[in-house]
Amino acid sequence: MEQLWTQTKLILEKTVSPGLFHLWIKPLTAQVAGETLELTAPNAFVAAWVNERLLDAIAEAAASVMGKRPKVAVVAADARPGPHPHEKDRGPKAPVTIVPLGLPPAMPLRTVAEDRFRFSFDDFVVGPSNELAYVASKGICERTLASEQLFITSAPGLGKTHLLQAIGQQLCLGGGKARPRVVYLTAEEFAGRLIMAIKARDVERFKTSFRESVDVLLLEDIHFFRDKPRIQAELLNTLKALRSRGCRLVFTSSFLPKELSGVDDQLASRFCSGFLAGIEPPDLPTRKRILERKAAVHQVLLPENVSDLLAEHLRADIRQIESCIQNLALKARLLNRGISLEMAWEVLGNYKLENPTLTLDDIVDYVCDVYRISPELLSSKSRKREHVLARNTAFLLARRHTELSLQDIGQRFNRRHSTVVKGITTLERHLSLETPLGRQIEKTMERLAP
Repeated sequence: MEQLWTQTKLILEKTVSPGLFHLWIKPLTAQVAGETLELTAPNAFVAAWVNERLLDAIAEAAASVMGKRPKVAVVAADARPGPHPHEKDRGPKAPVTIVPLGLPPAMPLRTVAEDRFRFSFDDFVVGPSNELAYVASKGICERTLASEQLFITSAPGLGKTHLLQAIGQQLCLGGGKARPRVVYLTAEEFAGRLIMAIKARDVERFKTSFRESVDVLLLEDIHFFRDKPRIQAELLNTLKALRSRGCRLVFTSSFLPKELSGVDDQLASRFCSGFLAGIEPPDLPTRKRILERKAAVHQVLLPENVSDLLAEHLRADIRQIESCIQNLALKARLLNRGISLEMAWEVLGNYKLENPTLTLDDIVDYVCDVYRISPELLSSKSRKREHVLARNTAFLLARRHTELSLQDIGQRFNRRHSTVVKGITTLERHLSLETPLGRQIEKTMERLAP
């Protein structure tokens, strides 16, 4: 049993973000009861959080180890009844329920080491579309940037996370000097820690841990803070305290600060107070160099004509390029054949081939076809899950493939600008965490044909 859970955790460590893994999954213990994987969390709050957000990811990881998908149940350690001295005479056990008992003190804030970061500056391919963000990221590390704060913005899959982790890795390496205390969190993880501290009535220790024990704060996906006033207030005070100590701050978001509706004006102003660098989709020469770099990483020999073909057609984002390389390599190995132009065309058939003239009407037609709904339903007031999912998919595709503003996209679907932001943010979260829904959305987006 211990080996099974250890192997499952190894898979989860690679498939969820480092912060989510260390905060929510690492503290769990496990046992198998029939076809159920029963997880024990240290307290009721952690149990409820895992049960609500990570159950599918855990079940899929366990399935790859156990050979079939188990049922997953999460219980709290402090809700388990202790053994009764005459338990054998008491008949079958009653089901264990999660009881919201008192919480232990909040988990301490931990700085991270360089081995926690998967990406470095050395493996980042620089081109005209991302050069400013790259130079600024290096500058924040070397203190050559005329600001102690950096805001990196781009559409999904263009390198924000890569640069943020590269900053963390370089700072942790230290370069012979005293290493700064680096904290790397997603906005959701920051919020989770604060909520845990509130429930544990330990907010003061939360404040102290962030405001006095951090030299560099790397905060990802700050658009998650929208419409969360209590968390925004604490974040604003934390940022003020860190800046007063001369700490460095780096934020990433899929939206510009001015597009973040539902964010307090003071906090939005704080986000804007440093250097802002955007990343655009890579041009053809940069895409080709990215392809060559990814092919080398995956030990794939790409003929020149295949490299040219893929670079010409894979324009959406870098994740798509890497996925195509992996699938091409796997197909060649399974068939025991060399990679050819014909094979590349076959693999490209599984992906969205970018069309520079893609319009919002094209996107609406595609989404309606995929989700089997009418354009009228897509723009209706319906809150059915499948209709909301289709609408959010249209928001994300319009954001990625058109030059329309968020307000223009909202008007097309009879929605407010803030609703568009919320829909895009929801899907991006599933994409970044690679949840089952995230993988479904990724496949839906890949199939969008010109």
